[in-house]
Amino acid sequence: MNREILMTKQPSQSQEQGEHPQSQSTAAQEHATPQDQQHRQGYTAQQGGGPTSSRSSHQRKITLIPLVFLIYFEVAGGPYGSEKAVRAAGPLFTLLGFLIFPFAWGVPESLVTAELASAFPGNGGFVLWADHAFGPLAGSLLGTWKYLSIVINIAAYPALVADYVGGVAPAIAEPGRARTGTVIGMTLLLSFLNYAGLSIVGWGAVTLGIVSLAPFVLMTAMSVPKLRPPRWASQVKGRKDWRMFFNTLFWNLNYWDSASTMAGEVDRPERTFPRALAVAVVLIAVSYLLPLMAATGATDAAPDAWVNGYLADAAGIIGGRWLKHWTGAGAVISSIGMFEAQMSSGAFQLLGMAELGLLPAFFARRAARTGTPWVAIVASTAVTIAVSFLGFDDVVATANFLYRLGTLLEFASFLWLRAKHPELKRPYRVPLPLPALVAMCAVPSAFLVYVCVVAGWRVFAVAAGLTALGVGWQGVMRVCRVKKLLRFNSAVAADHREADAGETV
Repeated sequence: MNREILMTKQPSQSQEQGEHPQSQSTAAQEHATPQDQQHRQGYTAQQGGGPTSSRSSHQRKITLIPLVFLIYFEVAGGPYGSEKAVRAAGPLFTLLGFLIFPFAWGVPESLVTAELASAFPGNGGFVLWADHAFGPLAGSLLGTWKYLSIVINIAAYPALVADYVGGVAPAIAEPGRARTGTVIGMTLLLSFLNYAGLSIVGWGAVTLGIVSLAPFVLMTAMSVPKLRPPRWASQVKGRKDWRMFFNTLFWNLNYWDSASTMAGEVDRPERTFPRALAVAVVLIAVSYLLPLMAATGATDAAPDAWVNGYLADAAGIIGGRWLKHWTGAGAVISSIGMFEAQMSSGAFQLLGMAELGLLPAFFARRAARTGTPWVAIVASTAVTIAVSFLGFDDVVATANFLYRLGTLLEFASFLWLRAKHPELKRPYRVPLPLPALVAMCAVPSAFLVYVCVVAGWRVFAVAAGLTALGVGWQGVMRVCRVKKLLRFNSAVAADHREADAGETV
């Protein structure tokens, strides 16, 4: 489906740099309140010549192939972590899930991201979309949900690396000082690698992706003579755990929109984003489906045996010890790739929010040589370490819930902007009328509502507390702007202060 994305005629470079921001401002102002007009005028000035465009001239931008693999690691990173779906519902439902879900969920989210990333080609991504649709409170709240979801998700990867390293060094596998030191050390090291620059992270993602996918390509090819299709119908003992099944699917196949926070760093985003997302949907679907078909169809393991790490055992059964060890090493490589990609998106989200005036200006500071948002990376590293020692299931459930809330607001922003501002310049436009777009968003939205409802009271409580924290943070930022306690982006801070002061009168 995404391979059929239609590309519209692209504007010239001068149009992209000059006319595009003005068309956005005009479209957004026609139906806005005076306070919203002030807010958007400030952002238009910023987008046209503010911090977003002030990067060093030598900094290289992200091109198609690195962006494909950054999206790949944002969303998946390979079939690692999918084992619990087999354990929860059996091989057949798992294969159907990973066949249908990338397209029923990934394609709508990818199309929304492609259109809005081309319409708002600045750093911050979905924060900009919600801000232009519903105002700064919506932008700040969506930014809170998605950012916390990202850093909570990132926190799982050093722990996963420690689990695999624990197979060689057992002391690391058990709770204690050795494990704590390993998790913190891995977090600091991987965060420092992110400081090297987004271009290096992008091409590093290409290398990591090829190396981590290679053992699954071999395993799939070697499994063909051993495949027995009846094994795919193997049943779980007792009742199926649908909550675990859908949580696992969702955790393995979300974050399609995360790369949009780096749109300001992408070469010709109006062309590159739609193409990269189209390729990534197919790559991700295949990277799950084929290895799972091979592992479930070529081994006799019951669903109960499918715990995290079983894919490496299946590779050993199919290809031998060398393939098992390569697959296990691939899990570490994949975790590194996911950490780097998601740390980049989280850091550039903070940078975009600072450029928009939703965060203090120091979050937008860049390293002189690499152009990386070093303050945002440091802040994200600190938050990641703080949540690194939650239980793995708690991490997954909380990250999923916050991401779902943000995605519902994101879909609402997309539909609202299409309905209220159809004249907004969109270099890429989803070729569907509004009723069809509503139907397109309804299917994934229904799934989002379902998985939110079954999340459990503990996840509800944590998400409610973090949401309240986000609303409180927005209030604190308003006070800081009005009282001039912190420095905000000069292009928008004055307009924010006037709007905030008007709301408090």
